[in-house]
Amino acid sequence: MTRSTTVYIGLGSNLGDRVARLREAVMRLSRIIEVTRVSHLYVHAPLGYVSDDAFINAVVEGRTMLKPLDLLTELQNIERAMGRRRGIQYGPRPIDLDILLFGAMQIESPELTIPHPRLAERAFVLKPLAEIAPNLMHPVLYYTVSQLLADADEAAQVKMYDPGNP
Repeated sequence: MTRSTTVYIGLGSNLGDRVARLREAVMRLSRIIEVTRVSHLYVHAPLGYVSDDAFINAVVEGRTMLKPLDLLTELQNIERAMGRRRGIQYGPRPIDLDILLFGAMQIESPELTIPHPRLAERAFVLKPLAEIAPNLMHPVLYYTVSQLLADADEAAQVKMYDPGNP
């Protein structure tokens, strides 16, 4: 019997109607995984790239029977279908989907690294992840998500999204 695996996926957008894009991405994700929890939306300035539009981020928890590389392919298909074109690293994008954690699995390949290699240093991912899974243990660093967030630079600059003050 094949067992499903809990997966955490980071979502981000800083082009167009960012909230609508994130909602659409969650809907599309629900077609390929069983979505079990979705964080609130969080806003932060883009990394390493000057842009007028701040990123809005969220994290989805789900269960999947897919293998990690198959899930990655499905996420890339969603990104393409939603207008994502590879280009400037950290540049503007209509949607960005990243596998953050896949059970306790550790993978390092040219196509995919799990846990996400910069998870522990990205407050804009840690804040929504800590909201839905504060006691989740990082399978390499052996710190909980809450502990990683407490040590993250710029955590105070990641704010819950307020539609009245986008």
